[in-house]
Amino acid sequence: MSELVSTPASPVPSGPGASPAPARLAAGMLARLDAEHPVLAGRPDRERLLAAAWLATYRSARTRRAYASDLAAWLDWLGEVGVDVLDARRVHVDLWVRQLLDAGAAASSTSRRLSALSSWYRHLVEHDLIAANPAAAVRRPAVDPDHTATVGLDRAQARAFIAAADADRGPARLRTAATARLLLHIGLRVDELAAADVADLGHDRGHRVLTVTRKGGRRATVVLPPATAAAVDAYLAARGDEAGPLLATASGGRLDQAALWKLVRRLARAAGIPSWERLSPHSLRHTAITLALDAGAHLRDVQDFAGHRDPRTTRRYDRARDTLDRNAAYTLTAYLA
Repeated sequence: MSELVSTPASPVPSGPGASPAPARLAAGMLARLDAEHPVLAGRPDRERLLAAAWLATYRSARTRRAYASDLAAWLDWLGEVGVDVLDARRVHVDLWVRQLLDAGAAASSTSRRLSALSSWYRHLVEHDLIAANPAAAVRRPAVDPDHTATVGLDRAQARAFIAAADADRGPARLRTAATARLLLHIGLRVDELAAADVADLGHDRGHRVLTVTRKGGRRATVVLPPATAAAVDAYLAARGDEAGPLLATASGGRLDQAALWKLVRRLARAAGIPSWERLSPHSLRHTAITLALDAGAHLRDVQDFAGHRDPRTTRRYDRARDTLDRNAAYTLTAYLA
């Protein structure tokens, strides 16, 4: 990186004395950054090149998108207060955090932004571009592990959502029915579903399955229940494609995340769900995990179903975990009797 970012003032090699190889590499990095992260496009070359080098260290596209957005928010704030990104100190990070929280930002999202910022500056320290990480010692806001701001559906609303998808009309009605089930029946993350291809469908020991890319680039196989598999098969049969994205537009392109957000809210409104304006694809994932636990699925099975690395994450969705009817003492004494 030292060859690409020689000084804070002139990071992109240029001019008659510049080596063509680093210049081509820098240009390619900037072009890719602008294409993948429009939120950072249009900024000075130095900031974009530093961001491109940092984001390239992450394998997960989800992490890169989130961190690019976090960095853009930080750069915007620095621009408002007139501080150069390489001159920022801890006091600036403290002030930014206070402004985020005062504006109503959730503690969890603020903590994630701090994690992104600390990673960004740690990267700059490792490449000798700054002496110290100004975000390293900043206090993270306390996050309640049992609280989530995500709005979910109850059992009746989930059924109404599926019914609304089945009642949908128009050329995309079969895709709508399949999409609703993929989100609600198997709790896929929106980017997992948007990135899935027809080639990712398959069979495994009598089960219809779909292979998706989880957080961190992990590949995981998820089961398609019969109703979900039937809806997917009906959609693909009508579409006639044996390859390409699993969910495609009328022109054959990949259905993007923005379209999935709009679809969720449109169906929720048609289903008469009062909170339809606050729903998102993640609301359906939240609903799937919560209702699976309500239905009596074992915590370990739901953890695998959700793709959670930590069972404590899954436990956040267990609304009945404090009920005395499920107290382990009853199970243990019955086992020992």
